[in-house]
Amino acid sequence: MLCKILVGFVILTIVICAATIAVGVIQYTRYMMQLYNEKAYQTASTFRTYMTDEELQNYVDVAWKLKNGTASEKEVQDLVNSERYQTTRQLLFSLRESMEANDIYMVLADPEAMHNPPADVENWQPMFYIFDSYAMPDLSFDFGGRSAFNMDFLDSVLKILDTGERVDDFFISESDFGYNTSAVLPLKNADGEVIAMIGVEVPMEILAVALLNYAKSALLVIVIVTVLCMVGYMAYLYRKIVAPINLVAKEAGLFVKEENKISDRLSSVHTKDEIQDLSEALLQMELDINQYIENLTHVTAEKERIGAELDVATHIQASMLPCIFPAFPEREEFDIYATMNPAKEVGGDFYDFFMVDERHLAIVMADVSGKGVPAALFMVIGKTLIKDHTEPGVGLGDVFTEVNDMLCESNSEGLFITAFEGVLDLVTGEFVFVNAGHEMPFIQKAGGEYKPYKIRAGFVLAGMEGMRYKAGSMQLEPGDRVFQYTDGVTEATDAHNELYGMERLEAVLNRNQDKKPDELLPAVKADIDAFVGEAPQFDDITMLCMEYRERMKEV
Repeated sequence: MLCKILVGFVILTIVICAATIAVGVIQYTRYMMQLYNEKAYQTASTFRTYMTDEELQNYVDVAWKLKNGTASEKEVQDLVNSERYQTTRQLLFSLRESMEANDIYMVLADPEAMHNPPADVENWQPMFYIFDSYAMPDLSFDFGGRSAFNMDFLDSVLKILDTGERVDDFFISESDFGYNTSAVLPLKNADGEVIAMIGVEVPMEILAVALLNYAKSALLVIVIVTVLCMVGYMAYLYRKIVAPINLVAKEAGLFVKEENKISDRLSSVHTKDEIQDLSEALLQMELDINQYIENLTHVTAEKERIGAELDVATHIQASMLPCIFPAFPEREEFDIYATMNPAKEVGGDFYDFFMVDERHLAIVMADVSGKGVPAALFMVIGKTLIKDHTEPGVGLGDVFTEVNDMLCESNSEGLFITAFEGVLDLVTGEFVFVNAGHEMPFIQKAGGEYKPYKIRAGFVLAGMEGMRYKAGSMQLEPGDRVFQYTDGVTEATDAHNELYGMERLEAVLNRNQDKKPDELLPAVKADIDAFVGEAPQFDDITMLCMEYRERMKEV
């Protein structure tokens, strides 16, 4: 253990010192590079003053002609041999020497060529020289000379050509002259177009040497300091930390090996620091573990019992909802299908459908606030009351009004229910409905698309005593369908906390608009699952689809 602590100490010391050195090197390097780069830009700006706008335009025009093959040899020679060109060239060489630069040059700006490099970039020579003062005269380019291009700088040069402004990025490269920084200055004509570029390459050998010496000196100091501290710290670590910790570790191992047998040797550690606290904590932990194991045996047995009861509750709840399909195989007038996927062992959503009398079919979709067992119990009460009070000749508004009052009387937990109930007259096709704060249904007219049916939602059930509910109605024709659901569908959430939403629901319904109810609901659930992915299900997902297939013959 002592060796590991010492190694960690050494590594930590090295990391801290290295980080300090690195920060110093980075800041110093960036500062010096900025100075050198600014020097390069000042040199480029100085060279620009050697030419008038007319001279610059003349040089560029002849260069373009030469590049396009339309310039005569006499025209080029007259320009190159002109007194003004030669004077500018001599001033350029003098400027390079006085600024201690490797090279100062001016090249033709060809944005089209730079934006469209060939596949064989190794042999690409887009640099078309107007002036060049390379420090090696034999390698200096004459007017019209061509050279390769450093592809590392392509994006920056394109930015210069497109914007007409210098870039803040440093052009750093290695050449025969060592470590260099470059400046590229765009030259514009009277119309603001970039027609040429001045390049300056300045060496930075002094910076590289200074950084190397600094790193060597700092590294030597780190090694000396680390060795001295390590020798003095070793004895202290062993006496004050390692030996007591070894004792604690040994006692912990014996506790496991001897089947939770507790020793009193932990009480002999008296370092008066965190190690003593650790020893005392370990002793207390051993006592707690023995007590916990005893309690865990009882808790596990109780958890298994509760789990078994919840499993039974899940089956009981599932059996309370209509789950045998086709639900009414003898009825040709309609088809109906529903599903409920609880978020926990038992859920608070419920659906129902039943015949009120021979010619009226009722459908119910509801969502109890909360989750788990309390919501499931309240669900049973709500489902039973709604079904018991839905009778022939009783308006749905009156049904919800009476159910609401009864739920409020026994609602000590403050739960509430959003509910939708509709009753279809199989003879006339009239669909009477009442909505207590629930989602709007989707209606599909025969052969058409599913569209949300906007209805005014009343207050939730069990929310306030004395509420009055009003029913509405619509006319359904054979072939029409009603799709109803709970908010667990539209509020299904993926790993990025994005909701499934009404738009996705409407889209998947219409992608499957020709499917029968027992095919439509699995398709919607599959789309929700694909959207949610690995994210956990937070709410019950319940859906129901009813198709009015044909009118019932009135008896």
